[in-house]
Amino acid sequence: MLAGITRLFVTVLLSAVCLGALTGSVRPDKLEQIRMHGEIVMVTRNSPTTYFEDRSGAAGYEYELAQAFADYLGVSLTVKVADNLNDIFSTLETGEAAFAAAGLTQTPERERWVRFSLPYMQVTEQVVYRRGSLKPEQIADLASGQLVVSSGSSHSEHLRQFQAAHPELTWSESSEFEVSDLLQMVASGSIDYTVIDSNEFEVLQAYFPTLAIAFDLSGSENIGWAFSHSRDDSLHQAANEFFAAQKDSALMAGLSERYYGHLNELDYVGARRFLRQTGKKLDTYKPHFQEAADKNGFDWRLLAAVGYQESHWNPTARSFTGVRGLMMLTRNTARELGIRNRLDAKQSIMGGAQYLSKLRERLAAENVQEPDRTWMALASYNVGYGHLRDARKITELTGGNPDLWMDVKESLPLLSQKRYYRYTRHGYARGQEPVDYVQNIRRYYDVLVWNEEQNHNFIDDGQELQLSSAMVTVIPPLL
Repeated sequence: MLAGITRLFVTVLLSAVCLGALTGSVRPDKLEQIRMHGEIVMVTRNSPTTYFEDRSGAAGYEYELAQAFADYLGVSLTVKVADNLNDIFSTLETGEAAFAAAGLTQTPERERWVRFSLPYMQVTEQVVYRRGSLKPEQIADLASGQLVVSSGSSHSEHLRQFQAAHPELTWSESSEFEVSDLLQMVASGSIDYTVIDSNEFEVLQAYFPTLAIAFDLSGSENIGWAFSHSRDDSLHQAANEFFAAQKDSALMAGLSERYYGHLNELDYVGARRFLRQTGKKLDTYKPHFQEAADKNGFDWRLLAAVGYQESHWNPTARSFTGVRGLMMLTRNTARELGIRNRLDAKQSIMGGAQYLSKLRERLAAENVQEPDRTWMALASYNVGYGHLRDARKITELTGGNPDLWMDVKESLPLLSQKRYYRYTRHGYARGQEPVDYVQNIRRYYDVLVWNEEQNHNFIDDGQELQLSSAMVTVIPPLL
């Protein structure tokens, strides 16, 4: 009887195993599960270098890179925004997100808790101070002022390492503030120093022109995506394969150009002047920019940036070539557009918007996509459409893509060299000028967008933020 029951049990067990093998009931790995569900969840943070929303929707270097990864896997991307760095890691730990793309520096301490992908960017940690105040020259000098960093950051981790050699070092940590908040507090004098990654300071420096780098806190460090530790390494491996395939790709070059390619054009003096003029003049002309933008399909802040680049919002401006007005229209262009008085600010702004729209439409007809279409239209506004076509032709002949601004801006300066312009239809041009022109406008536009959409007023170095004891954890000296 017992032998019969045993044989029956074995038979049922073998049948179940065989049925499982036939029906494929073996649990799929993490990558297969994501593909079956058709969705991958990313956790990130709100910042200009990671993820934010503008008038056209979701944007940010990390977001676009993650979207490309989702496309690579054939799934949709869902974004979770964490309140602070510690929440990013807890979201990974609980499985609410498959990976974190948040500008995370790869450190030994973090590697105990997460697994990093191949790096896709290198940054340096930098100490920031306010111009005109006492500049710290080395780590020991930080003890003389109030230093605040984000809790859970790599900056905090490195400061703890330095404290062993500099026991007098003390600082505060807070999870209540983002990097931009800490920079604003340094700018207003609420605190003396903070630490920021070099790529973030590149993006944010124009909004805080009174801030400067005191010294580098670290050497070059890797930025990567974070995954939870698991025996199932399938998703992590897929990410590494994705990054290996994207090395030196058009995707990485395009993202670098879009988010970092125009950041070095606005120096301290230029940024201060722009912010002062924004406070003094912009409200006067803003309704005209908005009306012209609505009628011609532009963001009014882009038109305002063009107006500042052309004339510093001066309706009676005149150049040595005879172009006049706030948008610096030529006599022929004004006549073609039906503009009777180039010195009338409203007419000038409307005429400039119409002309820029015509240039953009010509590029659309040649299948140039956004945002490259707008950047090339701006270059045409400055140097003329014929010279732009010459530069695009040179780009094609030298192996670049004539439909990408990042390639065309390398060719435009060649129009001043005889060995290139002698073979073009329109000849010599000061080709570096339209490159600088476009890059300046992009930077002015960034600042206007920041002021408008972040509800901050940085005209006088920002609304003052104050720390309270409830907001920070003080790390005492080792004395």
